[in-house]
Amino acid sequence: MRSLFHLSQPIQTYPRQRRLLNIMKVILAPMEGVLDHPMRELLCELGGFDYCVTEFVRVSSQLLPNRVFHRICPELRQGGKTLSGTPVILQLLGGNADLLAANAARACNLGAPGIDLNFGCPAKTVNRHDGGAALLKSPDRLYTIVSEVRKSVPAHIPVTAKMRLGFEDKSLAIENACAIEAGGASHITVHARTKVEGYAPPAHWQWLNTIQRQVSLPIIANGEVWNVKDYERCRDVSQCMDVMIGRGAIRTPDIGLQINAANQNKPYAPLQWSDVCYLILNFYQRIEHIPTRFACSRLKQWIGLLSNGYPEGKCLFSRIKRLKDIQIILTEINKDIKNGPSLR
Repeated sequence: MRSLFHLSQPIQTYPRQRRLLNIMKVILAPMEGVLDHPMRELLCELGGFDYCVTEFVRVSSQLLPNRVFHRICPELRQGGKTLSGTPVILQLLGGNADLLAANAARACNLGAPGIDLNFGCPAKTVNRHDGGAALLKSPDRLYTIVSEVRKSVPAHIPVTAKMRLGFEDKSLAIENACAIEAGGASHITVHARTKVEGYAPPAHWQWLNTIQRQVSLPIIANGEVWNVKDYERCRDVSQCMDVMIGRGAIRTPDIGLQINAANQNKPYAPLQWSDVCYLILNFYQRIEHIPTRFACSRLKQWIGLLSNGYPEGKCLFSRIKRLKDIQIILTEINKDIKNGPSLR
């Protein structure tokens, strides 16, 4: 049976207009347990991101109380923006269209400037419980969820979606995107891999171009953008002007600033390792109220990820990875500040 959501004619108006206007956005991606409120605040304060998306709010069986939304997105208490003024879109995850719609309406009443729907999470636990990428098996369900959420929130508030190229394969990639568009989404962020492919390179950027030719709404590229050269290749291959970055922003905190400078042909001096160490200390100040063992874990987690972008990070991580005293860890970080040059 032919699906309702298969469009036969390519529509290219949006990408062409974007190129003529030379407009682009860099969006900070959601990352469960990594890009939470303190990290969003820090990276957005550093700059380079047009907006960011929260970790998902899991919707399974009820209309959630306000405190759940405020825990995941404290920015709701400050107009839906970080302290530096970056808009924060609230992401929902679940498989029940009516419940998602009701919770989306509540989030908007609390001040969310936009609602994003998670159709891409590859976690096995999430997929077993009818959430994330598991929904990519059924374009009809994607349409129902998006359309019900769209109807439940005020017209001026955008409803968007994040998806992968598919669950096991890419056979439904275009159909899924068309279903999301038909439901009334404002744009789709596409992680350029399937659920089964996980995060293993490469990202199939060419598929984003294929999808973009079949829908009229904007497609935002996501996956394997670690630096400016990756961004430029992703843009050229996918024909997407906008990009969402998660792991790349954790590994290179000023990647948004680097991309913006490159797009404007402006000189930019990337952060040196000593500058990044200042950011690490700044991050600790934002989380020092949590139990020490968790604060230690967060610092080690970030330094471990930074070591992929900064050789000095590997050395620091090797010195602190077995330490449990937060003050000793902070002392080791300060050593790198004293021993290294800074451009800031």
